[in-house]
Amino acid sequence: MERKVSSPMAPTFMVSAPGKVIVFGEHAAVYGKPAIAAAISLRSYLLVTTLSKSQRTVKLNFRDIGLSHTWKIETLPWDVFNQPSKKTFYYSLVNSLDPELLDAIIPHAEAVSKDLPEKQRKVHVRSATAFLYLFLSLGSPESPGFIYTLRSTIPIGAGLGSSASVCACLSTALLLQIRILAGPHPDQPPEEADIQIERINRWAFVGELCIHGDPSGVDNAISTGGKAVIFQRNYPEPPTVTPLTKFPKLPLLLVDTQEPRSTAAQVEKVRILKTKQPKMTEFLLDGIGQLTTCALELISSAGFDGNGTDALECLGTLINMNHGLLVSLGVSHPRLERIRELVDYADIGWTKLTGAGGGGCAITLFRPHVKGETIKELERKFTAEGFQKYETILGTDGVGVLLPAVFRNGIDGEGGKEIDQEKFENAVGVQGIEQLVGVGVQENREGWKFWTRAVI
Repeated sequence: MERKVSSPMAPTFMVSAPGKVIVFGEHAAVYGKPAIAAAISLRSYLLVTTLSKSQRTVKLNFRDIGLSHTWKIETLPWDVFNQPSKKTFYYSLVNSLDPELLDAIIPHAEAVSKDLPEKQRKVHVRSATAFLYLFLSLGSPESPGFIYTLRSTIPIGAGLGSSASVCACLSTALLLQIRILAGPHPDQPPEEADIQIERINRWAFVGELCIHGDPSGVDNAISTGGKAVIFQRNYPEPPTVTPLTKFPKLPLLLVDTQEPRSTAAQVEKVRILKTKQPKMTEFLLDGIGQLTTCALELISSAGFDGNGTDALECLGTLINMNHGLLVSLGVSHPRLERIRELVDYADIGWTKLTGAGGGGCAITLFRPHVKGETIKELERKFTAEGFQKYETILGTDGVGVLLPAVFRNGIDGEGGKEIDQEKFENAVGVQGIEQLVGVGVQENREGWKFWTRAVI
């Protein structure tokens, strides 16, 4: 007779964190100019299920990249992580990975997805490394078993901060499980919220170190705090990442070219151009920096809320100008230019590439009162030419939690029911995930609570 699995020991809960786009300043940021990045309403969702005491395993299930692996908790290298000289705490500031801890993890991370092609497997190993480093740093060998099931509506590998979103979710979940985070709640003092956001951010950065080696810190800052940040490199000092808490929520069209991109290749292209044409390239980079400063002044002005037609027109003009300068640097792509051509013909807003360019995505800030049928006609054209369109919100909330993970205003009369793990795993596409658990474009899904920085 098969033994019945006992009930979970703690309520199932869910964590969510947004992706990001660069709104102004890409490429110029490499040379010390400011850049503005903002959260978007495409998000990762992490469902955390606590197992019974008899199930001493931890399972990582990243459905959208095909990663599923289970480790026995007692076989993980707790002895290495718990050495007095190596032990970290939730309040620790970790700016680099410990080579000895990393070496202890590698055999366990390398155990995943051994039957997959090397390129895909490498992504899985990096994801497993980030998870295990965080789990062993913040967890305990006495912890119960868990299942971490992740779904995402963020396109992967498109420069939209998908890995940082995942790391923010994992960081938040683990800090909640060790009862370090006390929020978010309506009466939470802003100072307490800031401290908790920074703790989440610090550990999300550790996850990003595992995946990328030398992350800027921008993506995890956006995924945790939401809204927007201004980023600036200050060689040889670490870069500064300053929250823009007044950044308004703005409707945004995001279009994925489906064209593979290489950040390193595009950065190198600009470097070569700067070597061959130093004065003109510096002129273009300075122009991008000045555009970013103008945008920051506009966004920070007292009356700017994203609703005024004149102010929105001004912001849109800066977006168009930024794209023109990036084209002059040689980092656009025919498919990015085709998106802009289609959007300009429809006259729905202002468009630029976002990120490194050479493929990836374009963003369009909508004009006020765009007609639905215009969007549908544009979508038909995008689909016919192999583009993927997402209607999103710019400047959205950061990391949030649904605790317990219960439907509040779900579809099909599902209000009050615990979120079913099988349904969550099998939700189809962006629409299926958002219908089931998503914060959604309107960001009004009942039950979700978000950590919010003080507006300054």
